[in-house]
Amino acid sequence: MSGALHLTRRFVGALRPGGPPESDRAWIESVLSEAEYALWRRQYGPDRRHTAAVAREVERRLGGEATPPILAAALLHDIGKIDADLGTWGRVVATLSAKVAGIDTARLWTKSTGFTRRVGLYLRHPEIGADMLEMAESDPLTIAWAAEHHLPAEEWTIDPAIAMVLHEVDDD
Repeated sequence: MSGALHLTRRFVGALRPGGPPESDRAWIESVLSEAEYALWRRQYGPDRRHTAAVAREVERRLGGEATPPILAAALLHDIGKIDADLGTWGRVVATLSAKVAGIDTARLWTKSTGFTRRVGLYLRHPEIGADMLEMAESDPLTIAWAAEHHLPAEEWTIDPAIAMVLHEVDDD
């Protein structure tokens, strides 16, 4: 799916409040460690819905190969966004800001205060999320995918077949 279409679909989905259904929440709690689940619960409701859908589709595509670390990677790849505490419109501004100023500017913005800092944190969510998952003692695969999910495929360090499924499902 094109980047613009993916972002448009995510935006429209984010306008509906609330997390996933209780059946998904119970399944997620059984998949994640206690520390990972505590992080997952802190996500914005639409992000919890999105990651639950991603994890369910990863499980469908991989079947018995969908191990807990792979499912955790699907559920927690965007976990670094929680520190930014941006709602839907703030995320739109952050995404447009990155297009105009460049993603490298995000590091400078995180040294600022207020909304500018939050935009910088949002844009650095892969790095921040990987750190959070390391602190939660997540599996190395889960940590790596959080750090790498926006990188080009040639920079992925996890099994390319698994990474491709995680990427494709997240981008659908």
